[in-house]
Amino acid sequence: MIKTYLFLAGAVFFEVAGTMLLPVTQNFTKLVPTAALAFFYLCAFYLLTFVANKIPIAIMYATWSGLGIFTIAIMGYIFFKQTLAWQAVLGLFLIVIGVILVNSFSVKLS
Repeated sequence: MIKTYLFLAGAVFFEVAGTMLLPVTQNFTKLVPTAALAFFYLCAFYLLTFVANKIPIAIMYATWSGLGIFTIAIMGYIFFKQTLAWQAVLGLFLIVIGVILVNSFSVKLS
């Protein structure tokens, strides 16, 4: 099961990397960032195929998207100097708590 969660973490990483490239592509007019974005998204979905066989798809998707949202918000703050209201920060932490709860109390397929 640890291997499954490593694949899921890798999928989150690649999805975040691809999403962080969106502004850099300048509406897909820059070839190298656009190609990198496509590569990162393909890697993310490829890794998710391994996870989908072990974790229910609803749990997998909730974890992938929730952790992706949280990480992208942090990266946006660090790299793009985007600010978040305290209410948004609280909401992001609630997402993480929700992901933990969903994974803690879900039935695992082995």
